Amino acid sequence: MKTHRFDIITIFPGMFESPLNESILKRARDEGLLEITLHDLRDYTLDKHRRVDDCPFGGGVGLVMNVEPIVRAIEAVRENRPGARTILLSPGGQSFDQKMAWEFSREENLIFVCGRYEGVDERVLNFVDSAVSIGDYVMAGGEVPAMVIVEAVSRLIPGVVGDENSIIEESFEGNRLEHPQYTKPREFRGLKVPEVLLSGHHRKIQDWQREEALKKTAAIRPDLLKKETERAD
Repeated sequence: MKTHRFDIITIFPGMFESPLNESILKRARDEGLLEITLHDLRDYTLDKHRRVDDCPFGGGVGLVMNVEPIVRAIEAVRENRPGARTILLSPGGQSFDQKMAWEFSREENLIFVCGRYEGVDERVLNFVDSAVSIGDYVMAGGEVPAMVIVEAVSRLIPGVVGDENSIIEESFEGNRLEHPQYTKPREFRGLKVPEVLLSGHHRKIQDWQREEALKKTAAIRPDLLKKETERAD
C-alpha cells in the first residue's frame, strides 16, 4: 500500500485541525493512505519576534511575506521528501481543475506553501515548481485553497473513496457536469422523479443521463464543452 504525503507550510496550522480530521480524509489517514504534516512557517524565522512579513519595496499597502523563512521551510521539508513537488498557493497562479487534480494524485509527495497578506516575495517562485490558484478571486490566504486541493486530490488516490467507479462519473470528468441525481421520495410537493429513472431500462437510463449531462453543461458551463471540442480538434 502506497502512502501519499502532503506537507503544508502555513502561519496558521490550527486552521487545518478540523477539516483534516473528519470524513474521508480522517479515514484515509487512519488507514495509512495519506500522511498530512503541518509546518508552522514561524518556526523557520530567525528573529525573536518570529516575523514572516515586511513592507513592500517601492511602497504600497499591506505587507509582503519574506522570502527567507519560506525558502528555509521548503528546504527543510524537502530534506525528508526528496523530489517532492512544491506548490505555492497564490491568486496569480495557474487555475486548479480536475485535470490538475489527477496530475497531483500521481505524485507521492506534495508540498503546499500558503501565502498570506498582500502576497509573497516574488523570489519565492524560484524555489517552487509552480503557483496554483483555485479561482479568479482573492482570499485572505492559501490555507483554504490548500484544503480544497488536498481533498480534491485525495479522492482520486486509490482506496480513499469506497466506490472508485463513482469518481469516473462525477462532474468535470470528460469536461462535462454530472447528470441530475434523484432519490426517495418519488414525488415531493408536486416535483416528480423522471419516469425513465424508475423504468429499470438501463440503456434508456444511460441515454437519458448522457443527454441531461450535456444539457446541464451547455446551460451552466458551456466553456467545458468548448474545451472538449478543442481537445478533439
